[in-house]
Amino acid sequence: MPSLTDRIEGLRRAFEEAAGKAADAKALEELRTAFLGRKKGHLTLLFEDLKSVPAGEKREAGRLINELKQAVSAGLEAVERRLGAARPAAAAASAGEDLTLPGRRRYVGTPHPLTLFEEEIERIFLGMGFTVEEGPEIETDYYNFEALNFPPHHPARDKWDTLFIEGDLLLRTHTSPVQVRVMERTKPPIRIICPGRVFRHETPDPTHLPMFMQVEGLVVDEGVTFAHLKGTLEYFIRALFGEKLKVRFRPSFFPFTEPSAEVDIECIVCGGRDAACRVCGGSGWKEILGSGMVHPQVLKNVNIDPEKYSGWAFGLGIDRTAMLALGIPEMRYFYENDLRFLRQFGAK
Repeated sequence: MPSLTDRIEGLRRAFEEAAGKAADAKALEELRTAFLGRKKGHLTLLFEDLKSVPAGEKREAGRLINELKQAVSAGLEAVERRLGAARPAAAAASAGEDLTLPGRRRYVGTPHPLTLFEEEIERIFLGMGFTVEEGPEIETDYYNFEALNFPPHHPARDKWDTLFIEGDLLLRTHTSPVQVRVMERTKPPIRIICPGRVFRHETPDPTHLPMFMQVEGLVVDEGVTFAHLKGTLEYFIRALFGEKLKVRFRPSFFPFTEPSAEVDIECIVCGGRDAACRVCGGSGWKEILGSGMVHPQVLKNVNIDPEKYSGWAFGLGIDRTAMLALGIPEMRYFYENDLRFLRQFGAK
């Protein structure tokens, strides 16, 4: 009867021969079962026979069995890798594919450019201690207009080109209703921005769409002045476009702010040096947002005492500002889902 050492060496040679001939997954599994099976596998039987080996020889025999087990495990993994590598090549050959052709590029999706731009705006304001608030896109006439100092027949309502749904329900024309809702449930100090989609009855053109993105901001506290508004917006604009950018404030009118101001920035395309500039029309300035001190009546409508508190607000179109910052000539490009366009901003 062969010794245990001879049996181990014989099994090693038998495994190497069988592993070299294994040509498919079935042969690999049969080989695995023959050597590592729990009941009748060759390694299992060797460990059982180890019990009858004399004490002086048991240590050496155990070492040889463990070495065989490691060699079998490594050999099975090598066969598995060999079969796995051969499988795609065989499939490609059967499909008639040319393996010398360049590989197909796999594109990984990223956030939409407007989402990335909105997140950059949020990052700047979060760094100044603001919080981000959201609200419903379907609003009532009260929150969208009346609470913001638009009487029922106020002519300023016409410029908002409202899309009404039914009764006093409408698609919000700005995110100012979110500010009203926050002021109703929160007492000052308030420091928020409100990004989101808004809707207006617009004829689509390069700078207008029936749906677009907007972000508005609101600060209400004791002792808030126009100087706070000016300093905050100048910091925000320069953080977004560059430290050396020129900024100016022009008097304007909004029903919910008094005094009100439009904010212009130096044309980042021509710098005011091109009379035919398509962005600024040769003026050297581009209007970017509207702002002003919160009207006392708006504070009264939400039960905040205008004698004790004051505030300021602003509104900015995310789409138009992104167009300016990224050099996009058409707002519609953002919504056409053209991968050639989107991949320029991170979808590689």
